[in-house]
Amino acid sequence: MPYRRLPNTNQARLRSLQKVIEMGENLDLPFLFKVLEEAKNFLPRYQQALYTYKLSAEKQAATNKKYQNKIKIARLYVSHFIQVFNMCVARNEIKAENKKLYGLDENSSVVPDLSSEENLLEWGRKTIEGEGQRIAKGGTPIYNPAVAKVKVYYDIFVEAYNEQKILQTHTARALENITQINTTADNLVLEIWDLVENHYSNLPQQKRLEICQNFGIIYYYMRGEKVPA
Repeated sequence: MPYRRLPNTNQARLRSLQKVIEMGENLDLPFLFKVLEEAKNFLPRYQQALYTYKLSAEKQAATNKKYQNKIKIARLYVSHFIQVFNMCVARNEIKAENKKLYGLDENSSVVPDLSSEENLLEWGRKTIEGEGQRIAKGGTPIYNPAVAKVKVYYDIFVEAYNEQKILQTHTARALENITQINTTADNLVLEIWDLVENHYSNLPQQKRLEICQNFGIIYYYMRGEKVPA
């Protein structure tokens, strides 16, 4: 005996709703009138939600490649600056106690972990502020790279980071909206399928399945079960 399964993807839900609305418009089906009206009113809202999510996700993906490159460059400059600073300390050109201005361990020459965006934000800020404080105290500026150049690429990264977070928020909000209204979509599809199956329940099985499938109802057969030709 075949069994039915409700749509489990957004596009499958959309196709199911479109199919039953199409059938309802072509046939005079009083038993479906009320729920079909609900489906017709709901469909544009569902389509808009799917479209909004699609646009948000595509925009986020489109900007991500450039964003990753900005991360890479900012990380390179912050890391290089800290390495040069550590070498200056090792050559006694800068006193080790100045490391505290940068938030660095006075007894270590290890470059902080910059692998995450959050760490890069933190250490980029500390590096730029630390260099500013040291220079303000009369220290000789570090060159190659100069902190001004580090700041340029760091600021570009920060701006892109904030933009990406906004895009991620929009995409997440659009996805959450779809998740919420999918409950309505599932309930509508289930109600329509139940009405259709109940209406044609007195027909022979094969004839009933054929008619129900015309309404978009999807049937599956168990493994090894004979499928009618």
